Amino acid sequence: MEAVLKNVASTTELLAVAALSGEVQRWDKQTLSRAVQWARYCERLFSRFHNNPAIRMLMEKQLQLTNQSLRAAFAGYIEVSLSDLSRCQHLLLVGLLKNPELPISIMKVLFDTASPVNTQQSECQDVTGFCSHIIQCKSACKVLSPLTDLSAVGVGADAEVQAAMLMERLDALLSQGSEACRTEHILDSVLRGFEGAAGHFCLVIAAALLTKKNSASQSTSQDFLLDWLQKEQSVLQHMCSALPATLIIDLTKEHLKFRHAYCDLLKKWAADMEYSISEGEWVQPRKNRTVSFNRLTQHFLGLFETCPSLRDDVEKELNALKMSDGDFDVGGLSVWGDLLSAVNK
Repeated sequence: MEAVLKNVASTTELLAVAALSGEVQRWDKQTLSRAVQWARYCERLFSRFHNNPAIRMLMEKQLQLTNQSLRAAFAGYIEVSLSDLSRCQHLLLVGLLKNPELPISIMKVLFDTASPVNTQQSECQDVTGFCSHIIQCKSACKVLSPLTDLSAVGVGADAEVQAAMLMERLDALLSQGSEACRTEHILDSVLRGFEGAAGHFCLVIAAALLTKKNSASQSTSQDFLLDWLQKEQSVLQHMCSALPATLIIDLTKEHLKFRHAYCDLLKKWAADMEYSISEGEWVQPRKNRTVSFNRLTQHFLGLFETCPSLRDDVEKELNALKMSDGDFDVGGLSVWGDLLSAVNK
């Protein structure tokens, strides 16, 4: 029993280090794997002994002693209770995400959704299994940050949890006054981690932006994310062309910045179009065909339906652009004129 109590103390100390110590800067995938194994070990201990009064009392006494020493060692330390041992993996993940010293390499591991091909004992299996466990457990979303109901519009539990993870990380960095370039670098690194899965990354960003704002820090993180999105036009373009229309509508309702960026993108798509005599319609250059003219029209109509007050201003702008093209009413001569006709049918 002495060894068990020692392991409980060590794991509690590990959770404190993960959340509050700069030591995590030295962590690598192997260190994270060992931390995950210890977290699972304590979850199994709780499951096995929490109904045993004698052992429960010993474990609670050990936790009291360990908490006392950790309070003295770490400012802002939050005590670990016996019931907390049942969710050690969650506490480990949340602690790491809240630690501003967490290295980008570990962030990328946490966001890695690739299926491991290694053996049962591999580090890759341990860490990916850890992330999969968090994803599969719906209560994890509540532990990290409550989300709006996104399942109805095709956002899976993995994207929801990764969005919550992203918001936790941004909250931690921005609340510590981290430089914008450092935070942007983390976003860029996460984006590169989704190479070949850009559609999924867009779902993660959308879910993060639709996270309920329960604090000023969450609002700040969403503003930062929106500013970054406006700089990363390729990501914004992919989001607006690939996400379900219902998600786009929700985003335009929720965020004025997104609404304006979305509207500007639609006008850019229209400006890039040229009339194809062979196809009998406006098309984008072959190297960059993102939307058809019909799809572009639907985007504008969706925007007008969501934000009726925006319609008058946009139509005035489209009319001015049509006049600059010669104010022709003949189809195929001005994309702006044809667009106005299409949205007013």
